[in-house]
Amino acid sequence: MCKNLMRRRAFGLGLGAFAGATLLPAAFSQSSTTAASAAVPMLAAAAPLKVGFVYVSPVTDAGWTHQHDLGRKAVQAALGARVQTRYVENVPEGADAERVLRELAASGHQLIFGTSFGYMEPVLRVAREFPQVKFEAITGYQTAPNVATANARYYEGRYLAGIAAARLAASGVAGYVAGFPIPEVLQGLNAFTLGMRSVNPAARVKLVWLDAWFDPPRERDAAMALMNQGAEVLAFHTGSSAVMAAAQERGKFAIAYHSDMRSVAPDAQLLAVVHEWGGYYTERVRAVLEGRWQSGNFWGGVRAGMVRVGAFGPKMPRAVQVEVLAAQQAIADGRLRPFAAGRQAVRDNQGRVVIRAGQALGDAQILRMNWLVEGVQGTLPR
Repeated sequence: MCKNLMRRRAFGLGLGAFAGATLLPAAFSQSSTTAASAAVPMLAAAAPLKVGFVYVSPVTDAGWTHQHDLGRKAVQAALGARVQTRYVENVPEGADAERVLRELAASGHQLIFGTSFGYMEPVLRVAREFPQVKFEAITGYQTAPNVATANARYYEGRYLAGIAAARLAASGVAGYVAGFPIPEVLQGLNAFTLGMRSVNPAARVKLVWLDAWFDPPRERDAAMALMNQGAEVLAFHTGSSAVMAAAQERGKFAIAYHSDMRSVAPDAQLLAVVHEWGGYYTERVRAVLEGRWQSGNFWGGVRAGMVRVGAFGPKMPRAVQVEVLAAQQAIADGRLRPFAAGRQAVRDNQGRVVIRAGQALGDAQILRMNWLVEGVQGTLPR
């Protein structure tokens, strides 16, 4: 999550380092890591490993930061007295993030997770000052000997959500509230649109950019504007549940992101694209405890258990649930790739071919994505 300079660099630098990089088993889950921890003997005399988490927004009942805090709690539950976790919430990207990271490192935290794209540069700077401390830049892409990066294939869940949105949007029109035009956001937006158009080739997605990750009043205003323009289903890539609440208020449908948001949109929610960080965080903390942590990149999706769809709302037809879950299994099995073209090429919304017929994008191409697919009604800010 980023500032303007970070956004430009994300398009042009070595994002392909993620491709094929693996730090973890092919699949893991919070429950399996918790069970495994019971077999690890506890060293009674050892001081607990201090692990810090830095959050870009407040800890709320749902959303991006909520899911990362669930991951932190999973670490504490799995490893018990062997670890001591601490989080600092609502930390802006930039100088404030650097200050908080430095304070955590100076106060004895041996592993620190920065959970926003815009924390990457501050993490790298602080890591140079504290070579004995290990850092993880979540959704970053630059590594160092004591800095690893990790991200999730959110776009896989977005494609599945697009299938559901197309089944429920009689007009074929959806709305999308997006934070910043970085590749991660473009991947999700494009996958959502491709998922819709796999069901309804004429589907359209109206787009609003916020230039912010967490701004509930503006998220709500954008949602209202999209519904006024005819959007029947809303999706979003921002940090709060404001879009869900707006859809609930107006009697429209919405796709929850990051976490289940039925508590604020009991009728509006069709499904949730949920991110699971507990397994990854627990494995990385355990690696430090066991002396086997190493720098690297990890990019896990449905197959790794980091992304899943579920939490279906009461108005989601059973047949659509079955269809979406079958597609999710196909992604896990490798039989369905969201960024693959069939007999016809995939074009961007300017008419240029971006995926040739019969071809699929590789990880390096997906990680450098800088276009909007055909069907998206909007432009890329420059």
